[in-house]
Amino acid sequence: MTTVAPVLAGCRVLVTAQRRSEELAGALSRRGAEVVCAATLGVVPHIDEVRLLERTREILADGIDVLVVTTGIGFRGWLDTAETAGLAEELLAVLDRARVVARGPKARGALQAAGLRADWVAESETSAEIADFLLTEGVADQRIAVQHHGAGDDGLDSRFTAAGADVVPLEVYRWGPPPDPDAVETALRQVAAGGFDAVVFTSAPAAQAWLDGLARLDVTGAVLGLVGSGRLLVAAVGPVTADPLVREGLAPVVPERSRMGALVRRVIMELGDDAEGIRTRAGVLHVRASAATLDHEVLPVSPSGLAVLRRLAATPGRVVSREQLLDVLPCAASPQRDPHTAEVAVARLREACGRRPLVQTVIKRGYMLPVADPA
Repeated sequence: MTTVAPVLAGCRVLVTAQRRSEELAGALSRRGAEVVCAATLGVVPHIDEVRLLERTREILADGIDVLVVTTGIGFRGWLDTAETAGLAEELLAVLDRARVVARGPKARGALQAAGLRADWVAESETSAEIADFLLTEGVADQRIAVQHHGAGDDGLDSRFTAAGADVVPLEVYRWGPPPDPDAVETALRQVAAGGFDAVVFTSAPAAQAWLDGLARLDVTGAVLGLVGSGRLLVAAVGPVTADPLVREGLAPVVPERSRMGALVRRVIMELGDDAEGIRTRAGVLHVRASAATLDHEVLPVSPSGLAVLRRLAATPGRVVSREQLLDVLPCAASPQRDPHTAEVAVARLREACGRRPLVQTVIKRGYMLPVADPA
């Protein structure tokens, strides 16, 4: 039996989805990551996702003449489902050739975000106005896809069918409040405090809800800073999911193929690649949000030891003084800082590293993370 290398050992990853969260978390956990699931939105469970994908594939195979979009969030949910199945790019190409009708500005906005243009918009935001408009023009022998949002078709399907149209109903799951709001808030605060290495998204509405949570807690700036400094990875399953994150400036990574497996592989590439670690004389070091690893083995370092190691890793091969180490230790705010505190923290760090020479003393100057000699 082949053992999978724990290349994500020591990593802490936040999964924001409810749909297929167990599958995603399991794939990351098998590579050694500690995964926390805190869904930012709940999903009404009665919608048949398998049937939605079947109808999506029917549209890809046979095309449509008209697309009716009733809600922005429902349309995004449909694209999310298609994206996770690797069908989004092909679907958008098919929809771009159809006549598109939107029920109100939110539906139009969702279309525009996906790169599509609404040919007509029901300003009253009612399905009745859409039906009256299309039936007046005539729909006989046309193939019409109607995106519904959980609550039914408002009579659209039956009216179009009675007028001679071939209707493809698309019932998209409904979003609801998060199943555990306290868990979401805790996760948001921990992300802002640097407690996670990565946040993973598989849904545009869930990504937007997560961003709204950051704004509500007034920690968006802190998260942007972590992403900008390379301490937090933001990953999305595809460009549809990534769009809200891109607009916020979070620069998410996106796999080439919009599939769950490809997303996991991209996270592994970003976080587990030895090229992203520091090649020390003791091995390849990765300093994570709440742990450190040497050649993918978790080091039993304390929070103080991790703070020291993070500071040394910020400037590998360069001397860091005791005063500079004191700046990152819990005593930093104390008016009476004892240099001995830094010495104790380094000694405990060395003890955690065992016989591996990870920290070098530079007499009368401080400490250094010795880097490996070039090959």
